[in-house]
Amino acid sequence: MNKANIKRILITRTDRIGDVVLSLPAIKAVRLAFPDAYIAIIVQPRIDDILKGNPHIDEVIVYDKNKKHKGILKNLNFIKWLKGKKFDAVLILHSTKRINLLCFLAGIPRRIGYARGKADFLLTDKIEYTKKLGEKHESEYSLDILRYLGIDPEFSLPFIYVQNKDDEKAEEMLRSFGINNGEKFIILHPGASCASKMWPLENFAKLGDMLIENLKIKIMINLAPDQAGLGEKVRGMMRNKPIFFCGKTTLGELAALFKKASLVISNDSGPAHIAAGVEAPVISIFGRNQLGLSPVRWKPIGEKAIAIHKDVGCVECLAHDCKKDFLCLKAIRVEEVFEKAKSLL
Repeated sequence: MNKANIKRILITRTDRIGDVVLSLPAIKAVRLAFPDAYIAIIVQPRIDDILKGNPHIDEVIVYDKNKKHKGILKNLNFIKWLKGKKFDAVLILHSTKRINLLCFLAGIPRRIGYARGKADFLLTDKIEYTKKLGEKHESEYSLDILRYLGIDPEFSLPFIYVQNKDDEKAEEMLRSFGINNGEKFIILHPGASCASKMWPLENFAKLGDMLIENLKIKIMINLAPDQAGLGEKVRGMMRNKPIFFCGKTTLGELAALFKKASLVISNDSGPAHIAAGVEAPVISIFGRNQLGLSPVRWKPIGEKAIAIHKDVGCVECLAHDCKKDFLCLKAIRVEEVFEKAKSLL
């Protein structure tokens, strides 16, 4: 790639929270390779909140396929608007038919992405899709796009820049919860996007009680608004009542809370990656061992990040329909997580 001809770069990452966080090293690498370029990124709604203030990004574009940009007319208007941005190249970190088509119709001359069988003919540069093999970490797969372009990127850990307004809101929330400045507390996140990622709720309840009774530390439970019921179940199973704040924060405010936490314990989820991104100590609990879905590819990465995973002999798990009743998750003992927690405090 002739860097002199690339002055405006678009990056797209329109899947989930954790995927975007794990793309941050690649975004930083693009900035280092093109220090004077205008760099924009397209993400889903809400996720833009954890990209605000990032010095490597000039503009965050939210694409909302379910509301704001739903329907042919709204998509045509978005394409017209995107075309007016006059991007020279787009790095499509997660190729989909929709994104490939949008970038093609927006007239972006260089369209680089993985060939996933998702309207690949719309890409000008097709990179062999090996992610499903899960041979390395997702952050490295994103960096491979730069390597394809002849750039030798320097690896860095994902880093989320917490905004002052979010930090102030987090302090206000902690005061309302009765947590004093500098007081230690642990956040539990027992939710996830599917059952194959969820450690049993009773285990989170037992762990919460062990932490409170043995370490005399306050416990907070956080979940997305649509999973608040899970948090209520965990709270109902505990002898000691935790602080409950499900669905009460933006992602930016959640990042600020994680940054102040003594420890975050989470399932394989977006919040686990946010915690690692703000350099909080984090334990992530992984179940499935399927190629491309295991912690080899998806564990949070950070200096204080630990992933707990048990190999119970399943070569190809059935993900959402497990005939072994998620043995991989049940094999992770509460006592083991408790000991890991003590080591990080």
